[in-house]
Amino acid sequence: MNLSSYLMVAAILFAIGLGIALTRRNAILVLIGIELMLNAANLNLVAFWRFSAHPDALTGMLFALFSIAVAAAEAAVGLGLAIAWHRHAKTTDLDIMTRQDATTRLETETRMDA
Repeated sequence: MNLSSYLMVAAILFAIGLGIALTRRNAILVLIGIELMLNAANLNLVAFWRFSAHPDALTGMLFALFSIAVAAAEAAVGLGLAIAWHRHAKTTDLDIMTRQDATTRLETETRMDA
């Protein structure tokens, strides 16, 4: 396989992740889409490292490992927030969450004005 094959797979993976993140209403599915996009970026990092002039230097691999660690932390925090919100609002629908947040803010502001 050559570099363009890896880049094509990464582009397709990124496009699928972007499509999921932009079209889904469920918070969990949006997080899955973001994870797919991060995996596509990791694939690009490793592919460019593999086909670079000095593949013996592990720079691409180290960047990918760092990115995976950040993605794992992001997934843990995002999933924790989604679970906490589900316990509070009994839904993971992003539209309902946004409307409830706006309603809560409006109620708080009216109470503070009174």
